[in-house]
Amino acid sequence: MRRTTIALLAALEATVAVLVGLGFALVPLMLLWAVHFGLAAPVDAFFRAAADAWLIGHGVDVVVHLDAATAATVGVAGADAPFTIGIALLGFALVTFVFGLRIGRRATATGTPIVGAVSAVLVTGLLGAALAVLASAPVAEPVVWQAAVLPGLVMGGGVLAGVMVAFGRSGWATDAATSAVRDRLDTLPFVAWAGIRSAIRIGVGSAVGVVGVAAALLAVRIVIDHPTIIGLSQALGAGVDGGIAITLIELALLPNLVVWAASWMLGPGFALGAGTIVSPSVTLIGPVPGLPILGALPAEGAPLGVLWLALPVLLGFGGAVLVGRGKRERDREPWWATLSVGAGAGVVAGLVLGALAWGAGGAVGPGNLAEVGPDPLLVGGVAAASVGVGAIAGAFAARARSRQGDDDEAPRRDDRWSEPADDGRDSSDDVETVELEGLTRGSRGR
Repeated sequence: MRRTTIALLAALEATVAVLVGLGFALVPLMLLWAVHFGLAAPVDAFFRAAADAWLIGHGVDVVVHLDAATAATVGVAGADAPFTIGIALLGFALVTFVFGLRIGRRATATGTPIVGAVSAVLVTGLLGAALAVLASAPVAEPVVWQAAVLPGLVMGGGVLAGVMVAFGRSGWATDAATSAVRDRLDTLPFVAWAGIRSAIRIGVGSAVGVVGVAAALLAVRIVIDHPTIIGLSQALGAGVDGGIAITLIELALLPNLVVWAASWMLGPGFALGAGTIVSPSVTLIGPVPGLPILGALPAEGAPLGVLWLALPVLLGFGGAVLVGRGKRERDREPWWATLSVGAGAGVVAGLVLGALAWGAGGAVGPGNLAEVGPDPLLVGGVAAASVGVGAIAGAFAARARSRQGDDDEAPRRDDRWSEPADDGRDSSDDVETVELEGLTRGSRGR
């Protein structure tokens, strides 16, 4: 397949990704326009609101200017001054990431992943900048340069993940750019390249494990506290159309809540406004945004919540034991290489969870609501330390087990492959003896 065709297909899929994400925000807003406003309100305002929601979902800051009457209705201190909405509704980013994953895998299957990746990232960035320009209004102004960069970064992360998955399954691509990268990696010592691969696998696997357990914990909390959530939803009195819009906002915010739960398990917790904290040790909450799903927040700290810190340690240990590079390779590598694999796994896990914490937080309004979400530095540091400790212990445990297994199998290999003792006779004599015995038995039988 030609490179131009691959680039066009990747650009088309990137455009579809943007339109699908934009549609998730536009559909409920159009329902509001049709049902609540009776088709009387200016429709362009709803298109701009959908574009703002998609941009915010990718981490783009939107500066809001409210008039005096609207600011008084909001009832939050500082609403009369310009404020920034900077929290990323990660549900929109997740849609873009999944499309990027698909683009990366398809481009790798064609043998030219670099072309597809560049095309998808550029188109996503251009569409993001165009939406920011079109959605700009006196009430809400997206930051254009962020719109041109951040959605493209999300798409690029998905494409990179897709390329790495495809490389792991079917091997390297054959285009010039990928071959150059492979040649560079081949110049690294085997211990270094194998250690980097193991550290990435352990670190990413541990981070995914933490997020998975956090998602399960959040699901349990929602099931337990569903009466509170339903009561808060009824208290809002938003009606059918408003209820649909609030539900879609909560769905877009659901990945953020999963990351908040992971931050809670790691210990640093998260904030719901300046001066607030929700953590296993202490819970201090002030006025929170009026979303019913926030009724699943714990009312107080958990007495044994510190035990959750053992989870990343166990994940790092188990990952280091399971991720093997062959007995001989582990036996030949020096002790510092094994230590580097465990420490590198901690760094990778810290970077992944810290990046997720950075994307899951931000400003949701004026005043105290300018600080919402976890502290990415604290989350990344705790994750790196805990996963690193477990991975180091697991790497040395796997190394010791490998050596012990080799020592136990050595005598068996020696017995199996030992050569027969030389008694000074020629092998041809033995052959002749066998043939004579056969002839003798044959004559007796006759």
